[in-house]
Amino acid sequence: MPEHRLEAGLDILRGWDLEPVVAPHVLDVHREFDYLAGDDADRARDLERAWRDPSVAGVLCARGGYGAARMVELIDWHALRAFPPKVFLGFSDITTLHEAIARRLGVVTLHGPMVAASDFLKNARAQEHLRLTLFEPEAVQVVDSPGLPLVGGRARGVTFGGCLSLLAADLGVPGTRLPARAGCCSWRTRTRSPTGSTGTSPNSCAPDNSTASRASPSAPGRSAAPTTPCARSCATGSGASACRSWRSSGSATARGADDPVRVPGELDAETGTLRLDTPALGERTG
Repeated sequence: MPEHRLEAGLDILRGWDLEPVVAPHVLDVHREFDYLAGDDADRARDLERAWRDPSVAGVLCARGGYGAARMVELIDWHALRAFPPKVFLGFSDITTLHEAIARRLGVVTLHGPMVAASDFLKNARAQEHLRLTLFEPEAVQVVDSPGLPLVGGRARGVTFGGCLSLLAADLGVPGTRLPARAGCCSWRTRTRSPTGSTGTSPNSCAPDNSTASRASPSAPGRSAAPTTPCARSCATGSGASACRSWRSSGSATARGADDPVRVPGELDAETGTLRLDTPALGERTG
């Protein structure tokens, strides 16, 4: 974790009259693998302490990384369920934590830019969208994408998704909400509609457990099933990643959007618009 980037991100938060508190092990480096941010158990305890602390309103991830998957099973999720919901923000490998929070705590989370990431620090639009999401969530209930509709139509349901490669890695994990077949981009096509999903993008899945209007024929290649409204997002972001609603994770920051998970809404594939039924900030939905 470059300390200067962390400080720059904290300065942005302070400019919104927030009082950021840095977890004890944020700047740690793993004693054996220097690509990991410290010991797995230490970072799990940091998250637990923040979630239990009544003075902490939210947990904003500084950066992502594979280490997120290493700490999931070290967290006492049963104990955390006794505490009120909090805001949780992050993207990329943080998908693993989003999915764990959704499954085990039933809390709405935000798949969005991390505060020490360079693409957030240099993107005024991303900063403003996050500020609105935190302080005026009712003002950002419509999430737009300048993407291309692959299959027309509309779908209603509850948002679901994340970085698809991370979701696929959860296959076989007890309690996973995904079918037991994978393959990143081809996974969504082969399974037709993951866990009943009826609104998708090529690299993501949302809404979940929903109903859809009649859709136009599917685009050629490995796109959505003919009855699944499908909108392709911007070209930014990696080919195997997906935003937690219905767009590629990289483009979430590039376009300055924060995408809530476990929120009811409607995807209009023709206009590339996700319209949320309610503002989403730390609500418990299950």
